[in-house]
Amino acid sequence: MRRNRIATDPRAAWGRRAALAVLCTVSAAASAGGDFGDPRASDEARGVVAWVATARDNQGQPFMLIDKVAARVYVFSAAGELQGSEAALLGSARGDTTTPGIGDLPLSAIKPEDRTTPAGRFVAHLDKDIRGRSLLLIDYATSIALHPVVPGTPQERRAERLSSETPDDNRISFGCINVPPAFYENVVRPTFTGTAGIVYILPETRPASELFGEPAGPAADHGAASVGG
Repeated sequence: MRRNRIATDPRAAWGRRAALAVLCTVSAAASAGGDFGDPRASDEARGVVAWVATARDNQGQPFMLIDKVAARVYVFSAAGELQGSEAALLGSARGDTTTPGIGDLPLSAIKPEDRTTPAGRFVAHLDKDIRGRSLLLIDYATSIALHPVVPGTPQERRAERLSSETPDDNRISFGCINVPPAFYENVVRPTFTGTAGIVYILPETRPASELFGEPAGPAADHGAASVGG
């Protein structure tokens, strides 16, 4: 009779559900922190994804991780499942901060040393540039977005840089993140359609743990902007 009472006790049932929830969370974190589908992922990238899973920092939204050192983009569903990864072009200047007011400048006025891709946690959503082309707006204030690779000048060889085997030649943009058109259309746009999402841009001048490691509160939606680069 004691076993039957325990089996039907609501408090015992709640305890089993709580234990199961903890187990599922640990399992998800272990999976996310391990090989999440790309053997080229750095230890820092794996660590941040594991932290997102355990802290649930994405707050039930799809998320993206941009590893500047490796020049790669990883896109995840709201459940933390890898949707795809691809090489990316990034700001030509190395650094993790931006010059105040840079978002109000025309591209031609941005100095070479200021063409950085900032690190941090951003709330992003799909938008369009002034020509009506789709992009993922990452930060309105600094006019940073992820979009299909732009032609640029012949000397920039942006398409060639994207397809090269090394990340050493992937620093060429004014700060925006350029990805292959097929990756944008088949992975980025479907994942972020109809919803905002979180973009984590890993720093390159300090450990990622200095930026990511504590659960973040709701971030403000910065609005829409016309960006390029």
